[in-house]
Amino acid sequence: MKSRILTLRQMLTVPYVVLVLVAALAIGFLSYRTGYEAVDTLSDYLLKETVGRISQAVERHVAGSGAVLETAFPNGVFAPDEVGKDVENLRTRFWLATSVHRDPNNYAYYGDSKGHFFGLWRFSDTEAELRLRTDATSPRKIYHFTGIRGVLEKPVSEEKLYDPRERPWYKAGQSNSTQTWTSIYIDFKTLELVGTRARRVNNAAGEFAGVVATDLSLKHISTFLQQLKLSPNGFAFIVEPDGNLIATSRGPHLKNTADGNNQRLNAAVSDDPLIAATYNEVRTLMSNKADAAYNARTRVFDGPNGESIQVGFARVRDDAGLDWAIAVAVPRSDFLSGITTNVKRTALLAVLVSLLIVATGFGVLAIVTGDLRKLTKMARNVGDGVFNAPLNIQRKDEIGELAKSFSDMQQRLLTDRMTGLANREALLRRMEEKIIMRRRSQDPRMFALLFIDLDNFKEINDTLGHDMGDHVLRVMGERMRESLRETDLATRYAGDEFIVMVDQIENRQSAERVRELLAAKLLAPIVSPENSKAPAVSVGASIGIACYPGDGQDVDSLIKSADADMYRQKKT
Repeated sequence: MKSRILTLRQMLTVPYVVLVLVAALAIGFLSYRTGYEAVDTLSDYLLKETVGRISQAVERHVAGSGAVLETAFPNGVFAPDEVGKDVENLRTRFWLATSVHRDPNNYAYYGDSKGHFFGLWRFSDTEAELRLRTDATSPRKIYHFTGIRGVLEKPVSEEKLYDPRERPWYKAGQSNSTQTWTSIYIDFKTLELVGTRARRVNNAAGEFAGVVATDLSLKHISTFLQQLKLSPNGFAFIVEPDGNLIATSRGPHLKNTADGNNQRLNAAVSDDPLIAATYNEVRTLMSNKADAAYNARTRVFDGPNGESIQVGFARVRDDAGLDWAIAVAVPRSDFLSGITTNVKRTALLAVLVSLLIVATGFGVLAIVTGDLRKLTKMARNVGDGVFNAPLNIQRKDEIGELAKSFSDMQQRLLTDRMTGLANREALLRRMEEKIIMRRRSQDPRMFALLFIDLDNFKEINDTLGHDMGDHVLRVMGERMRESLRETDLATRYAGDEFIVMVDQIENRQSAERVRELLAAKLLAPIVSPENSKAPAVSVGASIGIACYPGDGQDVDSLIKSADADMYRQKKT
């Protein structure tokens, strides 16, 4: 019988082909496992990050109402004996109060135990009306005026009698020793949800004399949720403990009744079964009265149709009695979309390539395995909040696409593509975190913002072209980075505008010295990278300064203050 032996080619090929096929199957498994783990890590982080963003937006929106009340009646300022005899003082303080957060807290008012009333409604920076009632039997009078000291125009009397002592806000403020929120209601004029924050005011003897209050429209919160960029089937909502919706990114939070009125929707009985199921999952959060605010967490549950849903949620509370729950829900299929297909393609490609280039199979396996380890490490870094870890993977297959997605995500999260500096979002997040940490720890140390606007940049673009303009931006960014400490942050804010955050300065003079250093550094000539013989250009910059907390105690105020100072510098 003729013996059957393998040829030399077969002996050198078949064992390795078998090994490579087995390795290809292993790659498919590892790719799926790695992708699944990466999705788990990223989805958990992204949901918590989104919930945190919503929580911060809610905090910023409602926090201003407390400052309005404190400005209208600061500590140590007692209720007047007669509202009519203290109109000028009330007018000054209430004008300042409605200037703190004019959008949305543009209305502040006060009612006393005699039935007298004083209210100031701001229409704009300069236009306002005063609502006044100086006895308990007459209707309120409405005075229009311009500017804080403007002359009161001829009054118009309301037709109906308005007794503040009968209003819910008055009763709520009277029965609480600290600031309190009234029940959320639907404004009959705007048909939007509104909450009222109130506080009792005592007289000089420490006895109750009246209540000061301000209205807060919740329209901006609803708009913020609707503009959130979530997955194709993801959604977010905010609810009260009883399940009444405050805002939602999908569907309405109000409905029209048969009699033509508006009624609030309750998440527990929502027409959207996914919203109702999500609320049932997070209901336990609201039932635990001791649960801390901003404690973001995630969980996975089975939706109404058996689909796996991942939800992130947190609780928002304050000292005035506000108690809301935030939920962001995304079907797991949105996160895992394409993973299975990509794994199959990767395995098939590995098999085909391995059959053609068996000799290099082990090397390919080593490279792929190394890349998978990098992806896993990168996914864990992102889950731990480390965004700047480098990811050096150069591939053109599905693993390369996943690596490119990671790299693109890092780039969008941290840096400006043109200059390599931190981007606007990174600056805002860093400032918010720093301000919140210093408030909580009562850290008195200052930090400064330098708002930088390049001079004559438009002329460079128009005369030398956009390539030269882009080169100027990159050079300016590099000069800023070289001039700063490691703890400082240089960012490209927009166009030819940059913002530098200088950390831990002793006083404003320290910030002035940094401004002078930067101004001198940025004024140095710049040579065209394409034509070294072309005349060099000197750009220079106008730099404005804002110091925390003296020039502002929130992100918007600091940026606006630095921007205003920059324009003053540019004019001089």
